[in-house]
Amino acid sequence: MTLTLPILVTKILQDLEKNNFQGYVVGGAVRDLIMDRPTYDWDFTTNATPAQILEIFPDGFYDNTFGTVGIAIKDLVKKYDLKNIDIGRPIEITTFRSEKGYSDNRHPDKVEWGKTLEEDLQRRDFTINAIALAHNKIIDPFGGQKDIKNKIIRTVGDPNTRFGEDALRMMRAIRIASELGFTIDSQTLSAINSNASSLKKISIERIRDEFLKILKSNFPSQGVELLHNSNLLEFILPELINTQGVEQAGHHTEDVWHHSISSLKNCASKNCIVRLACLIHDLGKPIAFRNKSGKITFYGHEVVGAKLAQKISERLKLSKKDSEKLLTLVRFHMFSYNPEMTDASIRRFIKKVGLENVNDIITLRIADRLGSGSKATSWRLREFQERIGSVLYTPMQIKDLKVDGKDIMKLLKIKPGPKIGKILEKLFAEVMEDASKNNREYLLKQIEKLSKD
Repeated sequence: MTLTLPILVTKILQDLEKNNFQGYVVGGAVRDLIMDRPTYDWDFTTNATPAQILEIFPDGFYDNTFGTVGIAIKDLVKKYDLKNIDIGRPIEITTFRSEKGYSDNRHPDKVEWGKTLEEDLQRRDFTINAIALAHNKIIDPFGGQKDIKNKIIRTVGDPNTRFGEDALRMMRAIRIASELGFTIDSQTLSAINSNASSLKKISIERIRDEFLKILKSNFPSQGVELLHNSNLLEFILPELINTQGVEQAGHHTEDVWHHSISSLKNCASKNCIVRLACLIHDLGKPIAFRNKSGKITFYGHEVVGAKLAQKISERLKLSKKDSEKLLTLVRFHMFSYNPEMTDASIRRFIKKVGLENVNDIITLRIADRLGSGSKATSWRLREFQERIGSVLYTPMQIKDLKVDGKDIMKLLKIKPGPKIGKILEKLFAEVMEDASKNNREYLLKQIEKLSKD
């Protein structure tokens, strides 16, 4: 097998060798090269110590206890006089090392510089990530290439030991499987089940990041099912487990759990927050469930679901922006449309969900329909989308009015104050009801009228 390395990567290896050190590309980059996938992150390992690495690459930076020297791409481009180089984040070169003791299930208690490449590869998580490459020579002591060919995620050595070193590796196994469409080796999966509770020792930020990567992967629904089957989901999203066995009626063909998984599977957006909304949009149904004389209802489940989404956002420590998007999508996913709706009603809907969320809430509705066994769209949904498109050309924010605060101050001869804002809000309300009123001449007359009210 011939693997082609970028010129920048080759020059780094040559520089290490010229200085009588070993140098290898390791980790996901080698795996991606073997699989002929786009490669963005390049990690190197060497028998040179951090101080020796910095002698070769003086623009590098070293501020950790793990022997990793980082080098900005721009500095390497300048060093080698290269052009049009774009291969991702800063290059990292790490000294061979061995690790001992993981009392916190996250960090090694002791890190020592290693003497051999094999010693360094032995400490890595999965066989497919424990392959090294120097030019065209592949070093694969743990059968990573075979596992790539068979599409299997397997730990290097005993899985209980690997997960005891860093409990987040359990989620990482599922994330990589979801990204690549691989299965997890039975022994490895069994060890995840046995060690699932140790995930509680990991910071929620690290758990969140891996979870969102699973949602962004090529096979997110399989990833969530793996999280559940391996007992990890109860430490991440226990609310979702409560939807199992909650039967539905009408056009729904599955319980809420399977419908939620199917909705995620059918989500066309790559945005992880939109995908999360597709997954949890019906979380309120177990609480809102009512069965009266065989008639099943879930009245108000979107309101209950939004409250649960708020708790989830706080637990996962989502950003304010992501949290607001998630709550909006869950809260208003039950929007309805009928042809009698006025343009003003549609503008109010757009304002309520936010212009930036309009396409996402439509995406959620389509995923919801597909997840229920229905067709992707209906004449009502198509017409609603057309109506939304037609009103997007009319004012949606106060700043879109043909007059502003300066006009009010000049016309009424007043100074800045709350009265200006109140007048603008009343003008905006009029324009929301009738876009044709966004006429400067009309609005100036209204300013005078409103000033007397």
